[in-house]
Formats: sequence, structure tokens, C-alpha cells
Amino acid sequence: MTQKAGNLTIALSKGKLLDPALDLLVRVGLLSKKISQESRRLVFENPATRTTIMIIRPSDVPTYVEYGAVDAGIVGADVLMEQATDVYEPLDLGFGACRLAVAAPAVIKSNGRVTKLRVATKYPNITERHFTHKGVPIEIIKLYGSIELAPMVGLADCIVDLVSSGKTLKAHNLVIKEVIAVSTARLIVNRASLKLHYQRVNDLIKVLRKGLREGGL
Repeated sequence: MTQKAGNLTIALSKGKLLDPALDLLVRVGLLSKKISQESRRLVFENPATRTTIMIIRPSDVPTYVEYGAVDAGIVGADVLMEQATDVYEPLDLGFGACRLAVAAPAVIKSNGRVTKLRVATKYPNITERHFTHKGVPIEIIKLYGSIELAPMVGLADCIVDLVSSGKTLKAHNLVIKEVIAVSTARLIVNRASLKLHYQRVNDLIKVLRKGLREGGL
């Protein structure tokens, strides 16, 4: 496990969770000021609180935490559900709420295939578990972006993706067929850090929980 000058290292997810995570860290005093999303820097230190903040891809946060490259991280529950990482998850931070849902065209046309449902998603593990539990045979099409286009061009019968407002689905004539889970931001902690730096990690959990209460979350 790597630490600089005894700093507690926290990985934040790039994207939609970054701003509310930064707001929380500023509110509880772990950061002196908010970091701009436009900054090209990925590592920020606050010597006053002995805290180092790293900003990385959401899908990498659990790996950084599990292997001890950082002590803790903030990441969406959808990422944790997709990955089988061994981390401690002490706190649901509540922000960034989205639905992980199955969506399909409002009017489903016959595709000539009768054996398997073709599902486009960037969540293959969650998708496979969900449909296997339902006893529905599927073929997974792994995509990394613009998943809602897949049914439009005949690549897939339906999709599994995160849904926030639902406007993107509506714009592509898709409707939610079922909700698999609700995803919110979670605090995760490296298990070795929890033992070796118990007091500091426990203080982090307490101060974030207090910050959530004071922020009305």
C-alpha cells in the first residue's frame, strides 16, 4: 500500500459523481476549495488535513482501493455490482441516484430470432445474473457508449443501462421494462487500511456521515 507522508488517499470517480463528491469533501473540511472538473491534474494534496485526492475512471476506483493504491474511494453502486472486488463498503452517500434498468423499444418488432434475447450493455455481469435468475436465455452485446442506439439499428432487442431522468431513452423511443437496482454513490475502503489506519478511516466515515446530515442528504 502506497501513501505519501502519512496522507489518507481517496480516489474519486470522474464524471457525474465528481462534483457532489467534491462538494462533500469541501463541506467537511477535507478540501480547502473545490477542484475544477476542467483541471488536467489528477492528484491533489491538502497538507492541512493530510489528505490526498486522486481523480480516476469510475471503473478503476474499486481496483485502486482493493489493491491498496488508495485507502478509500467514492464510486457508484453500479460499478460495485458489476465488479467482484474485495472492499469494505461502510457508507451509502446517497447522491448520484440512478436506476439500472432494462429498456426496450415501446413497440417491439419481430427480429426473426426465437432462441435468445440480444441485450446490449456495458454491464455484462449484472445483465447475465439478472436474466439467468429469470430463466431467460440471452446473448450479450458489450458496448461502451451510445448503448441506446443498439435497438434502433437492430443490434440488440433491449439494453441494460443506467437511467437518470429517462430523457435519453425517450429521445430514442425506448421505455423502461424493469428496474434491476437503484445505484447511489458509495464510500469504499481498503481492508488493510481499515486495520492499519483504523482511527483515521473511522474518522473519515464519521465526518462524511455528519457532512451528509448537515447537507440534507
